[in-house]
Amino acid sequence: MESPAVAGAGFGSESRVYEKTGSLLGMTPGSARRGGQGEQIRTASADSPFGRLLVGATDKGVCFIGFAEPDDALMGDLRRRFPQANVTTDDPTLADTVRSVVAFLREPRQALDLPLDLRGTAFQQRVWRTLCSIPAGETRTYAQLAAMAGNPKAIRAVARSCATNPVSLAVPCHRVIGGDGSLTGYRWGVPSKKALLEQERRAALADG
Repeated sequence: MESPAVAGAGFGSESRVYEKTGSLLGMTPGSARRGGQGEQIRTASADSPFGRLLVGATDKGVCFIGFAEPDDALMGDLRRRFPQANVTTDDPTLADTVRSVVAFLREPRQALDLPLDLRGTAFQQRVWRTLCSIPAGETRTYAQLAAMAGNPKAIRAVARSCATNPVSLAVPCHRVIGGDGSLTGYRWGVPSKKALLEQERRAALADG
């Protein structure tokens, strides 16, 4: 029997979550430290309801999603994360992926079910997987997320993992709030975080 959290997050069953989880584990910490050396990262940009959007992907999956900033700022962020990679722009093979992200920003009724190539420690990836279980329209505090990830005392480490999440929206770190209910920081701006949460709540109420 599937859990309410899984269903609410937009996945059809527990197996779909674990299928997605497998794609989260494609990058070892050693590969991450090499800064994408020897890798090809394809990128594509588009307009979105939140301003400009940039998606980057390797052959394994999406490795970067950024939005709400000018094109050069978004590309600068990607290049800082992958300083040794060969980055190409305006790749037409990413058209469907970009459309999926834009559609989510316009109407966030389901999880962004994209193949992902995430680079991080085992703990970071556990936090990112846990983030994917938070249902759209709901939030969790950093303390709650730490407990969900199996380490209730690691609140600061959980916050850092959220801050370094390279694929916002696909891994919904915007659904994590401060213990006092404040929105706290968000890489793509607190106004964007507030708007995303409001959109998701409205969509959840409409579906309910």
